[in-house]
Amino acid sequence: MRGWRVPTGAAWLLAGLLAAAAPQAAAQSGAPEPPATAPTPDLYQEALLSIAEGRKNDASATLSRLVDQEPLHAGAWLELALIQCSLGHADEAERLFAAIESRFQPPPGIIELITQARRNGCARWDANAVYSFSLARGIDQNANQGSSSPTYTIAPGGVPTEYPLAADFLPKHDQYTQISGDYLRDISANGSTMFAQFQARRNDRLSQYSSASLFAGVDTPWRFGKWTARTSATAGLITLGGQLYQRQVQVQARVGAPIPLPGNTQFSVLTGITHVDYVTLSNFDANTGELRGMLNYRAEHGSARASFAVLDDRARGDRPGGNRHGISANLSLRHSLGTLLSGELGVSKQTWRSASLYAPNVIDVARRQDTVVLSASVSYPVTRNQAVQLEARQVKNRENISIFQYNDRQLQLSWQWQGP
Repeated sequence: MRGWRVPTGAAWLLAGLLAAAAPQAAAQSGAPEPPATAPTPDLYQEALLSIAEGRKNDASATLSRLVDQEPLHAGAWLELALIQCSLGHADEAERLFAAIESRFQPPPGIIELITQARRNGCARWDANAVYSFSLARGIDQNANQGSSSPTYTIAPGGVPTEYPLAADFLPKHDQYTQISGDYLRDISANGSTMFAQFQARRNDRLSQYSSASLFAGVDTPWRFGKWTARTSATAGLITLGGQLYQRQVQVQARVGAPIPLPGNTQFSVLTGITHVDYVTLSNFDANTGELRGMLNYRAEHGSARASFAVLDDRARGDRPGGNRHGISANLSLRHSLGTLLSGELGVSKQTWRSASLYAPNVIDVARRQDTVVLSASVSYPVTRNQAVQLEARQVKNRENISIFQYNDRQLQLSWQWQGP
């Protein structure tokens, strides 16, 4: 059934129509009434969740159990038939379609759906792919993250001495062009995907601070009873000034617990570890562990996301300051602004506390870093799959070592294209 897709929302609506027709069909055909025991909505909701997450094999197994337990659950029959057809199991899909027609006397909308499926045929499973591309132009008031203090103080031998910073270490204004792209493709019928992300930024004048990154990985969903999980593995490269600067490898697991929450609210816990290898710097390689709680809320005209994490960064060499620990907090709000515009506000804060003196006998303090990022954006859809976005961002990096302290403001206008 190459190219045939039924939107999940439409399938649910048709399943509801079929379910409404089931009692009347049962009475007309003399079929036995549904058992007096309570229905099993948990299995059906579990199957619908599996469908939404792309886990078709899991959904098929759950729905098969459901129709065995509740032979008159019309929605389960319809969902199971559609999944079998999308997986390329034509004979099984036809058996289910015929059973739906004979048992439930479905309304015209579902008859048309079944007819369309038969007309197109149930080919083998076909992997879906989505991709996006963005082209942006921006202004950066501190492209080199230059120090907000024009001087620095060191105290060799306990005697503080103040020195002026060279011009290269002070903030430098520049404009830039940025391109980015994302690609996501199914690699199994049970929701596993592969992904790739690319981004390149080129400054007009400060080419030594131009950067590029490429990341690729795989993501797999799991279910253990009412618990859900997603595991991922990612590898990437980062360049700075046209030279390879950093290599990264990351593994993560995101777990959703069956916690009773208000409607449209989800809570999950993410844990992971990231290894960073600095190609051009000595003694800066590190492994960073993360434990993060995430709360998501979706409404008709907007959404909200909040997270809080504890971080542990272990140096693999004699890094200045040694090991460090920190916390990270994020909050973002997205809402429709009229019929076309949408806006988003975000705030994040990250702190790091080093365990050792940064540079004994030169900088005799343990580094303490607090970074706050504020962002605001407005998006306007030009066509169905194209949009223009204006984004403003402010960074305040506060440090107890003045040479690392900086402020930055950016303004960026981008064109975004989503396919297919």
